[in-house]
Amino acid sequence: MFPQPLNRFVAWILQSLESLPASLKLSGPFTAFNFFSSAGKFCARRRLAKLVISVAFVWILYFLYPVEPGLSLPLFPIVETAEVNASAIFEKALVATERGDYATAERYWTEMIDQYPTNPALWSNRGNSLVSQQKLQEALSDYNQAIALAPDQPDAYLNRGAALEGLKQWDAAILDYDHVLELNPKDAAAYNNRGNAKAGKGDWQSAIADFQKAMELNPSFAIARANYALVLYQVGQVDAAIHQFRNLVRKYPQFADMRAALSAALWVEGYRGEAESQWVSAVALDSRYRDINWVNTIRRWPPAIASALNQFLSLQ
Repeated sequence: MFPQPLNRFVAWILQSLESLPASLKLSGPFTAFNFFSSAGKFCARRRLAKLVISVAFVWILYFLYPVEPGLSLPLFPIVETAEVNASAIFEKALVATERGDYATAERYWTEMIDQYPTNPALWSNRGNSLVSQQKLQEALSDYNQAIALAPDQPDAYLNRGAALEGLKQWDAAILDYDHVLELNPKDAAAYNNRGNAKAGKGDWQSAIADFQKAMELNPSFAIARANYALVLYQVGQVDAAIHQFRNLVRKYPQFADMRAALSAALWVEGYRGEAESQWVSAVALDSRYRDINWVNTIRRWPPAIASALNQFLSLQ
């Protein structure tokens, strides 16, 4: 046996190591992949630090207190194995998310939650995988749990607002985005999302103001610029909208949403050849734009540009 002071030191080391996984942090869907990358590097650095601590501590024990025959020290390998397993599940969840296999990602997030049920980021990320499967009510439960665990963190409010939008609960979604902006007045994603919710209510001018604020805070926020252009088309500023569509396609050639919108707008204006050319590129990038129901209910284009696309599809 170790002397009592050393026993206390061992206990302190183990308690510190066991608490590390709960410090894992993730973010919401709008910035998730950037956070995923940095979180993975953080885990790798943390495992290396633990290995160094463990090796150094074992050497101290070896020199100060020779191990008696039959005495083993299983705790360090067990803690390390648990951490490696958690990290492996975490990485699998990221890979599944990146390839669009949200059901598998949901399963991995559930495994992580079973191990670390007080980590709010894990609940929020499982909620994101549920939203991606259109399991919106289940997602709300996960976001509620994340908020209960960390009421001062904005990400779960932002994500819950997106789920509420999917349920067409516009006012409730706006309240969540308002709260995000109370916590962080410079959150461009919250302005963009609030603009979407206001557009869902048909409050087009307020939506435009929110999209403009999002663009002001983050000039490279392409989806906010796209939403702004779509609402410009809705309020009758057709030339300005087409100008925005063209600019976005020129700057982001892989932006299927704007190629599809430009196709629809050009078709209605009589530029049939260019509309067809843009359409070929759009559906090659994302074939979902062939489905007007998806455009209306999931992507949620405003009625005017959705109607223009429907005209284009009907005459194809």
